[in-house]
Amino acid sequence: MTQYEVPTEQLRLSGPVVRPAPGTLPLRGDIAHIALAGTYLVPHYAIPQPRVLGDATVTLRLLARDDAEPVAELAAGSGFELLDTAGDWCWGSVGPEGPSGWLHSTALVALEQ
Repeated sequence: MTQYEVPTEQLRLSGPVVRPAPGTLPLRGDIAHIALAGTYLVPHYAIPQPRVLGDATVTLRLLARDDAEPVAELAAGSGFELLDTAGDWCWGSVGPEGPSGWLHSTALVALEQ
């Protein structure tokens, strides 16, 4: 399990920042992966909750809808970093470099502690 450090210095941007394409980095207008805190400024940063996919391949989607554009296919048993939930949907990423997107909460299994 990856451990992420919470920045202790003041976060700020010193110039224009190019936003990545949706579905790449775990970054939205309202929230981002904590590993991106020194690069992208958003209102909230999330420390990921490690999860694994169950026994089926899962389609990661751009939006929290079954008919949304697919971002990537994630293999059964692979890791997923949960960053946000909305109803039956979970938003997160494979890691701080992405890809990122939405999947059904039933696709995830909590890690044994």
